Amino acid sequence: MTLAKRVTYYYDDEVGNYNYGYNHPMKPYRIRMAHNIITSYGLDKKMTVMRPSRATAHQMTRFHCDDYVKYLSRLTPELAEVDPMQLNRYICTEDCPVFDGVYEFSSISAGGSIAAAKRINHGESDIVINWAGGLHHAKKEGASGFCYINDIVLAILELLRYHQRVLYLDIDVHHGDGVEEAFYSTDRVMSVSFHKFGDFFPGTGHLNDIGVGKGKNHAVNIPLRDGVDDESYRGIFEPIMKMVMERFQPGAVVMQCGTDSLSGDRIGCFNLSMRGHAACVDFMKSFGVPMICLGGGGYTIRNVARTWAYETSVLLGEPVSSVLPYTEHYDFFGPDFSLDVPSSNMENHNTPEYLGKILVAISERLREIGHAPGVQMQEVPRDWPEESDGEHDDREMDRKPESKQTRRQREARIVPITEVYESEDEDEFAPRNLSSYRHTGTATRPARGGAK
Repeated sequence: MTLAKRVTYYYDDEVGNYNYGYNHPMKPYRIRMAHNIITSYGLDKKMTVMRPSRATAHQMTRFHCDDYVKYLSRLTPELAEVDPMQLNRYICTEDCPVFDGVYEFSSISAGGSIAAAKRINHGESDIVINWAGGLHHAKKEGASGFCYINDIVLAILELLRYHQRVLYLDIDVHHGDGVEEAFYSTDRVMSVSFHKFGDFFPGTGHLNDIGVGKGKNHAVNIPLRDGVDDESYRGIFEPIMKMVMERFQPGAVVMQCGTDSLSGDRIGCFNLSMRGHAACVDFMKSFGVPMICLGGGGYTIRNVARTWAYETSVLLGEPVSSVLPYTEHYDFFGPDFSLDVPSSNMENHNTPEYLGKILVAISERLREIGHAPGVQMQEVPRDWPEESDGEHDDREMDRKPESKQTRRQREARIVPITEVYESEDEDEFAPRNLSSYRHTGTATRPARGGAK
């Protein structure tokens, strides 16, 4: 059986019906736009297309606090107005508005990612795609950064039942804080995040945030500056990921393909082209390790749709025309109507010296972990028992939800961009006044507000 026949694609058409609200940058409709390009190219005929079951509350509480999931399941705009104190306990509404169907939207995203992990676990697919997933900021006890349920953590937890080691890779412009935090003290998950660092949400992902306890050196953070282009990104991405794959030897890879790292994104500040972004996906595919590809950020929706459609073709190994086929959204892609997102002439602040220092530091740390640590695996049932939403685990959660902060309050705690950029010496990589959980492994970081 060829690899193309081993690709599974999860899509629920209802995901495009949800709306975060007027002028909010997150537009679930972009997933439907991408799907329409995918089907117009005929790529759906080259893979297994499935509609995932929606995640149940019980499945969500494998990571999230019971109380939070229960609250989210009954949350409506009307309830939020009646009880704002309860709302603020779990959600910073500046970033995460309460919209009609927020729980159902989250269950679609999480359901696809959990189903993807099961396909990998059962050996039914080599690659699974869920562009509705990738919501990497959600925390155990609440929503953050446009993300309500962390589908990625739920997928990784499922993968860990069958795989000794799982790699999480994040190429969103924002640090994958929610996922990193969830696995910060384990050596069974390595999280690797290439992201903008400095005066930028969530203000975490410092080069020296490396994990704690058994998880030491299993959090790999590549803090980048504005304007990184295809050449610079590839020059640091490929050697780091080659070392990661050689040293860690994961049994499965989960890749968050946030497209806010593209040139011209409404929120992002990188300068990657569509093909430069997709080259990262293709590089990871080349290792032949079972892989889940998820969506994430991306706020210039015509470019999001183009890129995820193109990356679907890359994962299938099916070349497609650079001329977009006609879809109901065709007018969005004018005036060129092409399958392309080019880089711009934006200045690249990532000097070869800066990137070289990062590469050296990460290389040294990866060498410290040795090759593929062994893990004693316990026998597990072939599938999670399907329990009703009411059959929650009664165990006590070990932390109470923290109060959320506004963007203004949060940014007062984040290092100014001038302070990060002012020096080319070794001190640039020393932690300053960023909120960090390097020493505890579990501390809550500021809520996202504004840029995602």
